[in-house]
Amino acid sequence: TQGGGAGRAVSPRPPQQAAAEVIAMKKRILDFFDTPDPVSDPWTEKLTERDLDVAAKAAVALEKFIEKRTLDGFAYYYEGEPGSMTRELVTNFIVGNSLLTAAGFPMCGEFDLKNCVAMMIFDRLDIGGSFAEFHPIDFDRDTVLVGHDGPHHLNIAAKRPVLRSLKKYHGKPGKGAGVEFSIKEGPITMLSIGLKADGSFKFIVAEGESLAGPIPATGNTNTHGKFPPDVRTFLRNWSLEGPTHHFALGIGHHAAEIKKLGRALGIETVVVTEEK
Repeated sequence: TQGGGAGRAVSPRPPQQAAAEVIAMKKRILDFFDTPDPVSDPWTEKLTERDLDVAAKAAVALEKFIEKRTLDGFAYYYEGEPGSMTRELVTNFIVGNSLLTAAGFPMCGEFDLKNCVAMMIFDRLDIGGSFAEFHPIDFDRDTVLVGHDGPHHLNIAAKRPVLRSLKKYHGKPGKGAGVEFSIKEGPITMLSIGLKADGSFKFIVAEGESLAGPIPATGNTNTHGKFPPDVRTFLRNWSLEGPTHHFALGIGHHAAEIKKLGRALGIETVVVTEEK
């Protein structure tokens, strides 16, 4: 989404300035993220200098891009020939996008424009707005792992977020740095923006709890989400409302605020976890 105006010109920078900006970004990244040794996933390794360098260059470029185009948020989908500069650049948006999302600019992968709006709504409510989907179901804990690979809202992390080098990204081309963390324990809210048969929008909301528990050390974000009445029934009820498979994930219970927003915008709002 773009703010007012057509953007402003950004003058080309001399090589020395560009190099200094990348060095400063690398320091900023290392100050913000932990970089532990790998655990069990054979596709992960300790953050490499090369992956840090590429992530820093991409992060600097993204911040310049947001500034130049005066964007409020960014939804993107990428392709690129193997071994090309395009492939290297666009597959390494994760760190820069996470920093921008935490700064109030929702950065949304898989070109999910509706979810970019959902993330922005949560950010403006000051409750996060992480890019998320359902991962494996833990029937023993009666939870579903909620998260995604790629960028996330760092302000809702339970503790210092982790950067790992991934030898291969999950479900998409490329390799590089991946962001990993669990969100804060306690109440959580999810918002998916679906489309009805007549083409109108629909807010699909759920309230649950983020529980403590181990997550896979795969360089992705995950949290154990518990939703009433039980994980099987919840997922069935959620799916029957016609959500997209992506949604915004935030902290606290905020279905009431989203229902008010839906009324103000004339958008049907369904809270899946409300007692009937």
